[in-house]
Amino acid sequence: MSRRSVRLQARNSKQPLEEDQQLTFSSRKRKLEDHQKQKEENQIVKRHQYEIQSCWPSTISGGISPCTLIETPHKVMGITEDLSGFRQYRFKNVFISPSPLPTLSWGSSKDVWHKILKKESKYVHDKCFLLLHPTLKPNMRAILLDWLMEVCEVYTLHRETFYLAQDFFDRFMSTQSDISKNLLQLIGITCLFIASKLEEIYPPKLQEFAYVTDGACTEDDIVHMELIVLKALKWELCPVTIISWLNLYLQVDSLKDAPKVLLPQYSQETFIQIALLVDLCILDIDSLSFQYRILAAAALYHFTSIKTINKASGLDWDSIAECANWMAPFVKTVKAGGPLWVKDFKKVMVEDRHNIQTHTNYLHMLDEVNSKAECTVIGRQSPPCIGGILTPPKSTEKSLPC
Repeated sequence: MSRRSVRLQARNSKQPLEEDQQLTFSSRKRKLEDHQKQKEENQIVKRHQYEIQSCWPSTISGGISPCTLIETPHKVMGITEDLSGFRQYRFKNVFISPSPLPTLSWGSSKDVWHKILKKESKYVHDKCFLLLHPTLKPNMRAILLDWLMEVCEVYTLHRETFYLAQDFFDRFMSTQSDISKNLLQLIGITCLFIASKLEEIYPPKLQEFAYVTDGACTEDDIVHMELIVLKALKWELCPVTIISWLNLYLQVDSLKDAPKVLLPQYSQETFIQIALLVDLCILDIDSLSFQYRILAAAALYHFTSIKTINKASGLDWDSIAECANWMAPFVKTVKAGGPLWVKDFKKVMVEDRHNIQTHTNYLHMLDEVNSKAECTVIGRQSPPCIGGILTPPKSTEKSLPC
């Protein structure tokens, strides 16, 4: 082996040793720095504790330092076995009404009822949303909803679809401001488009919704407005509608066999008669002053009794009195039209015919209700006329001013 190769081997063998020595030195140096840092922190803590103690006298009354922790004596609590003294107290949640639902084989009726009530309080609507839109009037909303009912009947859409669209429209308008009347039809048909995709098995195509607007709304307009509505509603699209409450109340009232709780057991003729009243009431913006379950219960009351309402909904007269009194002129107008018959629809099963939304001359009926209400108000405000035309008293009979 040459001298050069020997020197190369010696040099290569020294390099790993030097690297190991450098690593060892750096680790020792790091440990030393950490130790000094920890020592300084301990000194700072001790100095701080001393400063706290020095601001107090060395001993207070009893020779107790304020910096000394004293354990709190624990009091042993005995278990009370005699509960007779608590009989006068009853713990009950007065905000949750007892469940009127029958025993369910697939779940707890109490939990189902409480979830329905929770959903009712989640989806809030308010009749005062028109204050946000100065150019709109209540009759514009009535005309729009009447037209949506007509569209639903043309395409044989379900009542639930219409009432979902109505809820979407009212809640969307509550989130906006200064909406012009030219946009009402676009918003309404968009809400119906969203509702049909949620409820219908075979919803109409997008071009069919654009077609019924007679060129007022294009397909692109509906798609664009759909995104605006969904974002404004925060994708909360599952309210318990008025028609859902009505279905539930009638089912609970007529239920005789618990296993068939999901199959309708009430009369279709009775249902469409009450549904006609609900359809007429929802056109009036004052209906938004009441919860959906109160509206459905009040409508059912006018065709049954308060005993039925208490059984089906758990509500008493005080809960529905205001709504029932407000609904009275609507009831007179509906009952004046005579009984209704279930319509036949092609490709609709017989047991599902009553669930299809129908349309009648609702606007004319609403005008009758408003005219009767105006006559009632005028009659109450007019003074009684006794002995013909009222004439002012003679000058000699007038009382002198004080």
